[in-house]
Amino acid sequence: MELGVFLPVSGRAASPEVLREAALSAEAQGFDAAWSAERIVQPGRIDTPYPYAEGDEFIVPPDRPFLDALTCLAFLAGCTNHIKLGVSVTVLPYHHPLRLARVASTLDRLSRHRFLFGVGVGWMREEFDALGVPFEERGRISDEQIEVFRRLWSQPRAAYQGRHYRFRDVAFEPKAPLPIWVGGEGRAARRRAGRLGDWWFPYFVRIAPEELARLHQEVRGFAAEAGRDPDAVRLAACAQVEVTDRDVPQEPDRLRGSPGQLAEAVERWRRAGVEHLALQFMVPRWPERREQIARFAEAVIGDDG
Repeated sequence: MELGVFLPVSGRAASPEVLREAALSAEAQGFDAAWSAERIVQPGRIDTPYPYAEGDEFIVPPDRPFLDALTCLAFLAGCTNHIKLGVSVTVLPYHHPLRLARVASTLDRLSRHRFLFGVGVGWMREEFDALGVPFEERGRISDEQIEVFRRLWSQPRAAYQGRHYRFRDVAFEPKAPLPIWVGGEGRAARRRAGRLGDWWFPYFVRIAPEELARLHQEVRGFAAEAGRDPDAVRLAACAQVEVTDRDVPQEPDRLRGSPGQLAEAVERWRRAGVEHLALQFMVPRWPERREQIARFAEAVIGDDG
């Protein structure tokens, strides 16, 4: 199982120096990927419940920096050598697919094919409103975009006729038939991953690996219904992690404990069929987060090596 780590693209630590340090440290520690997160604007008031924190409130205040996810990865492509660089996730309705396909294929070329393309439909209604994008149409928009990517990256002259996008006789180079990592946790996201994705890439705040494996079987079922090989949709996941100084009581749906306990817990995710686990270390300040990442890497990745 591969292990990834989220980069500090938001908050006071979001700077070129810290980003470069974080990516190079992750590469040296043996992480397989470094992940960025996307935000276009931060509304001053957010009433939409945040699905990726236990308190339902968005964790980055509006007066803190939030760097562009794909720009950060382009910067790090020139700073690193072999670590993969991923976005978790690009909110498809915020972008035009022709423009986004160009950015993704460029990132893939400049990183020497190390780019991991995570996509999702978004969750924050206020951000959709600010961008003038219909929130209720986000699923249909995203499905069309994935179809557009496939055509651009596979056909000499691409054409598409859909509800939201239409074009004909479009040449597109360089082609980058990137695997599509479909984010999202609900049934609609699982159906999308089965029908259109190469990976299902959810981010549950808390979930037991065995339950995740059960839901992945549903994704495989959607793939079969669409006439696809169920084995073509692989399983990845994001997970929050907290490193403690000593052993703590273990909870099967949570990655929290001493480095030794975390090594055992991560093994359960591997046995459940997870092929890539992207870890978000839940420490607000970068110096403490950096220390937790190093302790985790020494105990978990060091043992694997």
